[in-house]
Amino acid sequence: MSADAFLKDFHLVATIGATPNNGVDRQAATEEDRRTRDWFAGFATERGWEVRVDGIGNMFALVEFRPGAKFVLVGSHLDSQPLGGRFDGAYGVMAGLHAAARIEEQVRAGGELPPFNLAVVNWFNEEGGRFAPSIMGSSVFAGIMDRSAMLEVRDLQGVSVQEALGGIGYLGSDAGPEPVSYAEIHIEQGRILEREGLQVGAVDSSWYTQKLDIEVLGEQSHTGATAMADRHDALVAASKIVLMVHDVTGDFEEEALVSSVGQLTLEPNSPIVVPRRVHLVADLRSNSQSIVEAARESLLRDIAALAEEHDIRINVKDFDIRANQYYPESGVELTEKVAADLGLGVRRMQTMAGHDSVAMNRVVPTVMMFIPSVDGVSHCEREFSTDEDMMAGVDALTAVARELVFGALVEEAK
Repeated sequence: MSADAFLKDFHLVATIGATPNNGVDRQAATEEDRRTRDWFAGFATERGWEVRVDGIGNMFALVEFRPGAKFVLVGSHLDSQPLGGRFDGAYGVMAGLHAAARIEEQVRAGGELPPFNLAVVNWFNEEGGRFAPSIMGSSVFAGIMDRSAMLEVRDLQGVSVQEALGGIGYLGSDAGPEPVSYAEIHIEQGRILEREGLQVGAVDSSWYTQKLDIEVLGEQSHTGATAMADRHDALVAASKIVLMVHDVTGDFEEEALVSSVGQLTLEPNSPIVVPRRVHLVADLRSNSQSIVEAARESLLRDIAALAEEHDIRINVKDFDIRANQYYPESGVELTEKVAADLGLGVRRMQTMAGHDSVAMNRVVPTVMMFIPSVDGVSHCEREFSTDEDMMAGVDALTAVARELVFGALVEEAK
């Protein structure tokens, strides 16, 4: 398939859930997510590929060369953050579809028959914006998360994953394909490739990450009639925790730790009521597990002291902990070789963000690739990668997927 065909499809899908400032809002299991899923299914069925949907909403488009053979999986996710970018995740799925179509065309035109089949996957709820935790679909597929427990997860409106997927018609019951390897291409979400003028990143490892689920419990009272000395304001205490999470990075070398509070809800959320409860989620990430653990311990001490100072209760729970992952050396070398053969600049790099490949790398040999992000911006409407960089990535992914279906990384799978 041509470059023009890919770009036409990519920019068409970017109109689904489009926002006024060139982003998209396609949160998991919403109507906008359904429309992109319908498009994915249409792309596959037009080519005679079987489409499967499993019990956590993952979609697979199967290109079968040898009945009964295992599958090389390629893909990413089509869901987005609220007011997110049109490249994050969707680019990897679109690149996977076009790479698979190219490989099938070559085989059907008389090329050598590969020993493995090929499947393109759209993983459910990678973003975690509506349903926490993130990387849900691929983690269930990989056996890291329990499917029944994830189906019971609810969004802020009380809608469960099971209800939401059923509501859009994508709570399936199909068995997923048996994988032998996995490849994913994604925008970098950082500035390294752009700064160095390179087209491809060969990802060799991921950062250690963990989240803290924090519940601040105060006492509801009247904002006008309650004396300041008598208040137990959950939001005041929570605001200090937000600053603690930000400031803890200063205890370590510059950029050794990144942290943020990305979600906060309060009750009763009335303009004339002192908040009684605040729930927030803190995100800690570093290449060093010991740094994350040290930051966590520091925060727990400071939060305990804060609770005593304000005479309120603060509950803190660990969740969504992900150890450093190291991708197979042979897969990194394959990316480097493919890039060199295509005349593309390439370098090894880490991923600070989480991806479906982090889950898949736990169960099969996995290749993770990046293309440049303009200004390193992501998870917002300003997110951008050029058509030229996207096309170079499609060429690279096609070459990698071709090597995988012909047996690359098979030894690591044994």
